[in-house]
Amino acid sequence: MTADASLVHVGRVRSMLKTLEQCPKQGSEGAPVSRVEIDPPYRSALEGIEPGSQLVILTWLDQADRTALQVHPRGNPDKPLTGVFCTRSPNRPNPIGLHDVRVVALQENGTLVVESLEVLDNTPVLDIKNMGSREAGTS
Repeated sequence: MTADASLVHVGRVRSMLKTLEQCPKQGSEGAPVSRVEIDPPYRSALEGIEPGSQLVILTWLDQADRTALQVHPRGNPDKPLTGVFCTRSPNRPNPIGLHDVRVVALQENGTLVVESLEVLDNTPVLDIKNMGSREAGTS
């Protein structure tokens, strides 16, 4: 058994958020409408996604501190240090972000327009999971 994992980026986020200080802690805390540009080889995987779809977008938080094992929750030094596995901190050994979003539009060029994505412009996208209804044949 191998101990390593290999991932590919399937696209990139395009957002008005340019610095970490601009990013809300959660999408529901004022994250802007953003675009998720899917790379050409992966665009056929968007089949079935439509406006109104609820998605979880998995991102690689490439500016995170991968050495952090404990943080003050929400960056508040008044809160006790807590293990990163008990928080939603982006700073962690494998900085995979999970983002609940709603699709506003799907453009013909393989771009999703989504609400409430709280990541920096140019953040790599690892995967997308449709959280819509689990009708027969849609899982």
